[in-house]
Amino acid sequence: MQSRGNMPVARRKVRMLCVMMMLNIFVCVLMGVSWNLRHNKSDSQKIKIPSKRFWHQHELSKTFWNKEQQRLDLLHNPIVNSFISSDSLVELPDWLNDTGPLNPCEQDYRVPTQILDYNSLPQRFQDFLLYMRCRTYPMLINQLHICDEKPFLLLAVKSLIPHFDRRQAIRETWGRAGVIANQTVVTVFLLGNTLAVDHFPDLVGMLGHEAALHKDLLQWDYRDTFFNLTLKEVLFLEWFSQNCPHAKYILKGDDDVFVNTLRVIDHLEGLSEVKAKDLFIGDVISNAYPHRDRKLKYFIPESVFEGQYPPYAGGGGYLFSGELALRLYNISQQVVFYPIDDVYTGMCLKKLGLVPEVHSGFKTFDIEEKNRYNPCIHRGLMLVHSRTPQEMLTIWPWITQPELDCQ
Repeated sequence: MQSRGNMPVARRKVRMLCVMMMLNIFVCVLMGVSWNLRHNKSDSQKIKIPSKRFWHQHELSKTFWNKEQQRLDLLHNPIVNSFISSDSLVELPDWLNDTGPLNPCEQDYRVPTQILDYNSLPQRFQDFLLYMRCRTYPMLINQLHICDEKPFLLLAVKSLIPHFDRRQAIRETWGRAGVIANQTVVTVFLLGNTLAVDHFPDLVGMLGHEAALHKDLLQWDYRDTFFNLTLKEVLFLEWFSQNCPHAKYILKGDDDVFVNTLRVIDHLEGLSEVKAKDLFIGDVISNAYPHRDRKLKYFIPESVFEGQYPPYAGGGGYLFSGELALRLYNISQQVVFYPIDDVYTGMCLKKLGLVPEVHSGFKTFDIEEKNRYNPCIHRGLMLVHSRTPQEMLTIWPWITQPELDCQ
């Protein structure tokens, strides 16, 4: 065995190199601390050393949605994820594994026990909570090649099977597909299933005829209810990412809105690339809280959700970029379903670090009654809610007639 004095030259060099590296790291740390102290705006502020683990969560919420979101946030935390996927001995909270059935489309057995007033909630709310984890439903009607020409503007219209007259009025007016104002426009109608249990007649035969005739229907096999509009939103975003990812812009709205397609295209053509990338405009609602009145359509019990809503655009209609749609779909996997679709979209935007932009051309709460039959007022708007099929057919010529003087 060699003595330290006879250590090979190569080993001495390696050891010396290690010592020098450690000294360099130590010097860098000292310099960093010194720099922070010099640039501290408050003389009284000191460097804080965390007293808790970096993966420490705030107290687990008692409300069901918030607790589920806390779990998703933790599961998608890249640092925590690295520990979960490794052989680390780090202790993670027990509730992280309380995820319900392995199949997310089975009834969630946790719901009746974790939501104290579950049995007193409206049936529609109970159904939503039991299946809120399910995001996979078979597609009954698809249009695989509808976006082959890479549309400038995709009009995605939320509809119900019985609303044949609304869809036809849209096709004849603002949702007319083809080349509009020198830009390619494509229209699709988003449908679920209307069931006898919800007192809908059997219209499958008529729907099949409509699909074959117009080739613009998208339908999934789920129960088409108000609380499932969030599901319709995410299924559409999934379809978009797979079938129409090159569409430049999307206008998404209800089948009872009137859209000034020419005004929308004109606005979009004037956008810079930077502005277009994160575009999301509409009639934005800020500083809103959930309604606690059980008689209201938008009722949310305190046992399900607590807190303030993020800014969100009214679901009657909003305009956003195709690029943002792809990001919204990806981030939606990290946001627990919420029973109000426009609020849910606002939650997804917040997760992306974005805020929807207010635009005065969107009137999802209608305009003053005295202006409802003013052609020039409608020419200056992008979207107004609500309008009947007959009113759509009345308003559209006001938009397209070149002889109308609105100076």
